[in-house]
Amino acid sequence: MRVRNCKSPPGECDTVRVALCCCLSPPPEKKGGCTDDQIFETKTVGVGQNVTLTCARNTSLQIQTLYWIRIVSGNLPEFLGGTYTFDSNYVVNKTPRITAKQEPGTFLLHIRQAKLSDAGLYYCIQVNRLDFIFLNGTFLRIEGPEPDITAVIQDRTSDPVRPGDSVTLQCSVLSDSEKKTCPGEQSVFWFRAGSDESHPSLMYVHGNRAGCEKSPEAHSPQKCVYSFSKSVSSSDAGTHYCAVAACGEILFGNGTKLEIEAPNMWDLQKANAVLILLFAALALSLIVIAFLIYTIKKNTCECCNEKKEDNRSHTAGQQDSQSDDN
Repeated sequence: MRVRNCKSPPGECDTVRVALCCCLSPPPEKKGGCTDDQIFETKTVGVGQNVTLTCARNTSLQIQTLYWIRIVSGNLPEFLGGTYTFDSNYVVNKTPRITAKQEPGTFLLHIRQAKLSDAGLYYCIQVNRLDFIFLNGTFLRIEGPEPDITAVIQDRTSDPVRPGDSVTLQCSVLSDSEKKTCPGEQSVFWFRAGSDESHPSLMYVHGNRAGCEKSPEAHSPQKCVYSFSKSVSSSDAGTHYCAVAACGEILFGNGTKLEIEAPNMWDLQKANAVLILLFAALALSLIVIAFLIYTIKKNTCECCNEKKEDNRSHTAGQQDSQSDDN
């Protein structure tokens, strides 16, 4: 079933008009549905603005009821207010921000200080017993503050590293400070998406903006560079993303792929051989040193013994000479 006179762009209207008419139309045995003169429009407002939607109310008809409903993707239709086609002075339905009431020839829906959560499809429905008709529909778009970030740039790949090496990942954020419409500073996060993980894991959060500079040329963007360094292990392999949060949105960089080289068996064998040679050389050095110490001590003792013998011989000779003189 089609919705005629759809004034919104084709890309926005085609998706909702089929779903609404198919989902909300009554079963074949009942009357009603989308009418040939149905009006469908798209209305765009900014956050904080007031919105008024109107629905024609024909008082000449027999007693019928009118309803405003809101449809948001993924949720059930939400009732916002209802009234009869005859004139009435009381407010039909009122909440802190949304009011549905009668005015001459119309049934109004007023939204005060629109929020992003107010975005959705609003329909005015006319019901007469088992017969209901979609009179008009409005696709309400709420525009919030736009982030001033123009690009998040990362190097596609980094040089292969080995476990234990230190690696530095870099992210450049370009922003147009002259077009900034929301308060607060941007926050930068680092995520890693491994091939064996279903969800990215948070690795690091930058506290303050650092390394920002602006070119002196007119209308040139401001560039902020964020760096993240760490000692890698084999579990750090994967794609690392720089994410910037600003104005309620998160913008991701294109990601930097980090490759961790596996240890080479030949290199390990060579390293083991070198270690064995070093240990053998150390052992041989200790043996040589012990032998030298032993030899030195032995020679020292022999010299001492020879001196003692000479002293004894000299003493004995002196004693013999004294005996002869006597």
